[in-house]
Parts: sequence; C-alpha cells; structure tokens
Amino acid sequence: MFRYRRLTVIAAAALVLGASGCGSDTAGQPPPTQALEGIGPITLVTGKDTSGNLQNQVDEWNSAHPDQKVTVIELPEDADAQRQQMVQNAQTKSDAYGVLNLDVVWTAEFAANQWVVPLPENDFPLGELLPATVETGKYFKKLYAVPITSDGGLLYYRKDLLDAAGLQAPTTWSQLAEACAKVLPSAPGVSCYAGQFEKYEGLTVNFSEAVNSAGGSVVGEDGKPTLDTEAARKGLQFLVDGVKSGLIPQKARTFKEEEGRRAFQAGELLFHRQWPYQYAKASATDGSSAVAGKFAVAPLPGLDSPGASSLGGHNYAVSAFTKNKKTAVDFIKYSASEQQQRKNLEKTSQAPTWSALYDEADLVAKFPYLTQLKKSIEGAKKRPGVVKYQEVSRAIQEAAYGAMSGDAPVDEALKSLQGKLEALTK
Repeated sequence: MFRYRRLTVIAAAALVLGASGCGSDTAGQPPPTQALEGIGPITLVTGKDTSGNLQNQVDEWNSAHPDQKVTVIELPEDADAQRQQMVQNAQTKSDAYGVLNLDVVWTAEFAANQWVVPLPENDFPLGELLPATVETGKYFKKLYAVPITSDGGLLYYRKDLLDAAGLQAPTTWSQLAEACAKVLPSAPGVSCYAGQFEKYEGLTVNFSEAVNSAGGSVVGEDGKPTLDTEAARKGLQFLVDGVKSGLIPQKARTFKEEEGRRAFQAGELLFHRQWPYQYAKASATDGSSAVAGKFAVAPLPGLDSPGASSLGGHNYAVSAFTKNKKTAVDFIKYSASEQQQRKNLEKTSQAPTWSALYDEADLVAKFPYLTQLKKSIEGAKKRPGVVKYQEVSRAIQEAAYGAMSGDAPVDEALKSLQGKLEALTK
C-alpha cells in the first residue's frame, strides 16, 4: 500500500467537485452526524482472503462476543470487482455490509459520498501506528478508516544466484540489467524481472513507482497531473524498454500478484517486484517453493538511486448503513490492536501498521525484511488521492499497457494521459 500528504485548499476543492460525479447526491456536503450506536451481529466485507488467517481472527472475536458475531463476506480477489460491489451496496443503502475492508485509495471516494461514517480518533491507537498509514484513513482531516495492514513494494531477488556471480542487490535499473546479463546465461529457465503488469490496479501501482523512482510524480501536491515531465518519460521508458529488450518477459504483461508470485516461487525469475505477503509463501519448506532459503529482499531500484514504492494496504471503515455501528467500531479496535497485528504478521507476513513491531528483535530475526519494509512504507508515495480515483487509475492502466504493448510511443502515451487526468481532476 501511501504516504498521504495534506491536501491544499485548492486540491480539496477539486476533490469536492470531483465527488459530484460519483453517483451520490450528497457528495461534498458536510458528513451527517451519526451516533455510533447499536450492538449486535455485523458483517466484515473484504476481498478474497489469500492470507488464510482472517477467519482465525474473526473466530477469536466471535468466541469472546457471542452476541456480536462477525460474519465474513468475501468478495472477488480482483480489487476493481471488490470496489464495484461495495459501491453498489452503498448506493442502495443496504445494511448488508457492516465493516468495509477498503483499499487505502478508496477512502476519499467513500467518505466524500458519505458511504462510511467519521470515526472518533481518540478511540483508536493512532499514535502507535505508522503515520503514513494513518493519513490514508483521513479525508478533509477527519478519520474515516483505520489502517489494519500496510504494504510497501519490495524487490525479491535470488540471493543464491547473485552470490554465485559475486553481485549485490541492485539499487538502480542499470545495475539490475547488468546483473541479469551476467547471471542469466548460466541460469536456464530464469527470466530477469517482473512486477504486476496486467491491465489492472497493479499496473497503476507499478507505473507510479517507475515514475516516482525516476524523480517524477503522477499528481502533484496541488492535485494536478504532472506527467508532462522528463522524469515521467524516463519512468515509463524503463518499462517499455524492459519489454522490448526481454528484461521483462512477455508473459509478465499478464501477471497480477499471484501469477508473479507463483513464477518467482517456481524459480523462474531473478528479480520480482512484490508486496510483503510473498515472503511467507516463498519461504515455505513444504515443497511448494523452489526458492525457499535462496532469496532475499531489497528496496526497489530506481533510475539513479533506490526507488520509491507506492503505499498500499487496507483500512477498516464503518458502513453508513449498518445498524450495529458500536459493534463495528469495537471490532475495528480489536483488529487494530497490537496483539492482533502481531498474530497476523507471524502467521501471514502481511505488513502491520503497528510501528513498534518493525523494531522488535525477535520479529526481525524471523522476518528479516521488516527493516527494509518499514523504510519502504515510510518513504512510499501515494497513488493519486482523488475522488474519481477509479477513472484516473483506468486511464493510467490504458496508457501504460498500451505503451508497453508497443501500441503508442512513450511521449504520445504520456501526452494523452496528461490530458485525460486533467479532465478528471479539474
């Protein structure tokens, strides 16, 4: 998952105007005051739980709160499909959804449309959480969602192959290419580098990281697109040249998280840009991973120095239409607690939002990437924090995928994208 900078007054005004196009006749109006009352059963609505631990957490809550049972509603794995179902439920004002597991970039849209309710900051341990993650739950300086998991992009690499070649993990794109040129001739069946390059939200993340890692930005602090720059051109050019040269294998343009994870885990990639959750699965010693004990993790490389990750992660918010809001708030407190975040880290390797966990010696010994991950999250860049995020993201995906497919030159793709984003954020 985003280091959300404070929006300027100009940007805030743009967001309010943008909200009017999101299907709600109340968007942009001051949020209504809602009493966080009501105790009883609720639902937790989330994308497909690939961690395998969510139900354990819910079962523990249910055991202690038999009259406030939480039922998990799993939506599709695809983030776009998840958002669509949550939006449709909100537009009908259904009380079927209680706590919403929101991608951090959805906060503005759901808050602006009053689909989720403001939360009392003093009820949550925000001071114990990574500041960058807390900002992802705010809209117009009010808290609407509490960070439960974070995410920072990491470079997974085959340490055994680099060690054999006398190489260190690359910090720049040119070093990455040089390492592949040296290692791959003696590593049949291994390709150089992959990320999430299918035309979906993952490509927005990877494109943003490439632009940021070249010193550019997708949207400036004033909320306006900034893709008419040399840095943005160099960022997209890295991805386009990667496909043309074979640095990025052709099949990687079909990779989402899981396809890439399986390829790295099968020993088919020298370098892989991925989220922290891959660490536990690639380390499995049950025979499912061909690279267990053979890989390590480093910061993402950039144009001239280490790159910048996009900030990922998920926040829990309370649906404006659920009846039992008191139970929903209490369940979020439980999920955000140090105890639950520790358990989830130990079982799934998902990135916690509880800051102190990154510095505990026993956890660092078990998850040696934690130090790098904390730096990645603290230095991460937000994806565009706009109300019309979904339209903005789709425009980015179209432009980046088209350029990587050879359908449009880099300069033409960026010029077209700049115009589309200007229209969406004006």
